[in-house]
Amino acid sequence: MTLPAGIDPAVPPSGDGCVECDAAGGWWFHLRRCAQCGHIGCCDSSPAQHATAHAGATGHPFVQSYEPGESWFWNYETSEMYESGPDLTPPLDHPADQPSPGPAGRVPANWTEALR
Repeated sequence: MTLPAGIDPAVPPSGDGCVECDAAGGWWFHLRRCAQCGHIGCCDSSPAQHATAHAGATGHPFVQSYEPGESWFWNYETSEMYESGPDLTPPLDHPADQPSPGPAGRVPANWTEALR
C-alpha cells in the first residue's frame, strides 16, 4: 500500500498533550495528532486551535484524532474526513486518565464559554 504524502506512520506522537498549550500553561478541549511529524495540537473547538495552526505553518496536511476510541483522519488540504487510515506508531491517544477537556488542573471552571 502506498501512503499519501503527508503521512509517516513511523513517527511517534510528540507527547500526551498539546505542545503549545503545555508550554504556555493553557488547556484544550480535544487533541489532534499530525500524521506527518507527530505534533500534538489542540482542536478547532479549543481556545488556541494549535493543530490547525501547525498544519498552516508546516504544510502538513493530515491529522488524526488523539482522543480515546477515535481513529478518524482529517485532510486540511481537501477538507475531507476519513473514518480510518494507516496505523500510526502508538500511543494512538492521550492517556486514559487525562480528562477532556484537559489537562486536569488547568481547565477553567467556565470552560464551556471559551469553546468555539
